[in-house]
Amino acid sequence: MIRSLLVAGLAAGLALCATGCAGIPPLPPQATSPDAAASVPRTADVAETEAPEEPAYVTDEATDPAVLAQLDYVLAYWSDYNDEEWGVLEGNDCVNFTSQALAVRGWEQNDDWYHGGDPYASSPTWRSSTAMRDWLMTRPDLATPLDDSRRDEVQLGDIVQFDWDVSGDRDHTGIVTRIERGDDGVKVYFAGHTLDSDYRDVDVAITEEHPGAAVYYWRLAD
Repeated sequence: MIRSLLVAGLAAGLALCATGCAGIPPLPPQATSPDAAASVPRTADVAETEAPEEPAYVTDEATDPAVLAQLDYVLAYWSDYNDEEWGVLEGNDCVNFTSQALAVRGWEQNDDWYHGGDPYASSPTWRSSTAMRDWLMTRPDLATPLDDSRRDEVQLGDIVQFDWDVSGDRDHTGIVTRIERGDDGVKVYFAGHTLDSDYRDVDVAITEEHPGAAVYYWRLAD
């Protein structure tokens, strides 16, 4: 009788340990076949992926003192207008601002391009995008016209002009303030009044702000 009780007690104890002796939960089922083992991924079998690299660009730097003076002026007054000295063309000050920057660069006023004491009394070439274009076409000594296919020739301080509706005239004018060159091409940024900007993206201007617009540049003589 006693022996039967001992055997029964031992069997119960073994059954208890099979479900977790001393409160330790039993191990989970282990893979017992080659197929089951192969279904468990190993760290070495997991491919590591890397985020794609962003295109690398090199940013142009100006060294010419005249261009540096021009850019300093543009970045100082793109939003804080220098109206006491030059005045403002309300709602259409982009060429007046561009002409100011060219004067700071060292361009000399003459009978064809001048500030007349206020922008309204100035020459059309000083205050009109289209008039400035027509005048510069007669002055290859001052500037060379470039279309957007020659963007890689643009330099800091150059003039950029836009034809928003591709009607043949020029609707907006600015000064190039940043150029980035890389394997994916050249990115150009400009400053201007009306819409006030310091580093406005040319590509955004002609694709998002004015889809289908045309852009042109004037490569200024050194």
